[in-house]
Amino acid sequence: MGGPTATAPLRWVLSARDDGTRLAEQHPLAPQADAAAHAGAPARLWVDSTRRFQQLLGFGGAFTEAAATTWLRLSEPQREAVLRDCFDPVHGHGYTLCRVHMNSCDFGLGNYAHVETPDDFALDSFSIARDRQALLPMIQAAQRVAGRPLRLLVSPWSPPAWMKDSGRMNDGGRLRPDCRAAWAQCFVRFIQAYAAEGVPVWGVSVQNEPEARQRWDSCLYSAEEERDFVRDHLGPALHAAGLAHVRIVVWDHNRDAMVERASVIYGDPEAAKYVWGTGFHWYMEDHFEHVQLVHDAWPDKQLLFTEGCQEGGPHWGRWELAERYARSIINDLNRWTVGWIDWNLLLDERGGPNHVENFCSAPLLAVPAEDGVHPQSSYAAIGHFARHIQPGAQRVLCAATRESLECTAFVNPDGSVAVVVLNRSDEAQAFSLAIDGVAHAATLPPHAIATYRTGSG
Repeated sequence: MGGPTATAPLRWVLSARDDGTRLAEQHPLAPQADAAAHAGAPARLWVDSTRRFQQLLGFGGAFTEAAATTWLRLSEPQREAVLRDCFDPVHGHGYTLCRVHMNSCDFGLGNYAHVETPDDFALDSFSIARDRQALLPMIQAAQRVAGRPLRLLVSPWSPPAWMKDSGRMNDGGRLRPDCRAAWAQCFVRFIQAYAAEGVPVWGVSVQNEPEARQRWDSCLYSAEEERDFVRDHLGPALHAAGLAHVRIVVWDHNRDAMVERASVIYGDPEAAKYVWGTGFHWYMEDHFEHVQLVHDAWPDKQLLFTEGCQEGGPHWGRWELAERYARSIINDLNRWTVGWIDWNLLLDERGGPNHVENFCSAPLLAVPAEDGVHPQSSYAAIGHFARHIQPGAQRVLCAATRESLECTAFVNPDGSVAVVVLNRSDEAQAFSLAIDGVAHAATLPPHAIATYRTGSG
């Protein structure tokens, strides 16, 4: 394994609120004698790359009908630029871990299902024709630009209306008991249909936000209902179809109740044997400690951040988005999370389209009438991680002596070490950064994010 040497300078990249810097390469930091690095630096940040923890799957965002239709409204050069910025492993973020909705979600042009014919338990009317209009072309183009496999997580917001006790896709409701087997087969058919389009599915979640009755596409599951659906229907259906390699993710909702949900599902060995891990979102309170609790109680199960965005409109040009993203990513990764998936890859200038006007921000906002694409501060924040921490990297021991220096560190497959540091305070922070015993004097401006990276081994 390689690592820093006594003569190698430390590369670093900066994004800062006050001067508008975004993912900008800075003058490398020369190594110093440890005493010199500590002189005048009231804080210390220390990394030991020999102490290793979870392995990273990657970073990414969600393909939604909103993102895909907005992308298609752009010119061919701008479409290519969006894909490069997100998926190119050299000139962009190099996303490898993404999400797509099965049936409609709020970030679509309206309600739709892949089995629209009522009481079609045999799924004779199953079709992904809607996905071929925008979603699949964008995913297929992203695969080309990425040049390496994309891990795709499939999540439903609602079963078809006829499968629910409410008869509606919106406003909650529950999956009818007599439709559970057919609904599990919908997962199978969707995975097979996407594979036929050259888009392999890496995993599925049972239900997006199963405790939320929303005015858009939604469906309620108690912990016991989700457990039983996995144990009795979804898990067996995937295995019977030769799809045992497709991971099942449970919960897929906020951190607040993830411990309770995991306890019920993992407490049943027959259900737990089908489950790869727990997915979670960031809405409501932070509860980072709950991520750690789930790992501590069930260390054989994985943790995956499956959705987060800034709600309530597009929030053009707001730095606060960057800090929310960076803080969440750092805290989630430091608590054994193996991947982090943003919400919409791209939205229009309103933060849509959204068929119930639940407008939100996205790292890339487009103005199709002007053929313009505008990165937001959240795009830079994700880049500090995705561009420098590679799939297969392992988290390593990292700690700072000041709470104002929020940090995480990984060793990449090539032996390079990447350290991401966030300063949300109003003051510049001077500190000594020691990586495997090699110290550097560093200063991070107020309200800034930096990534420090050693040379490859």
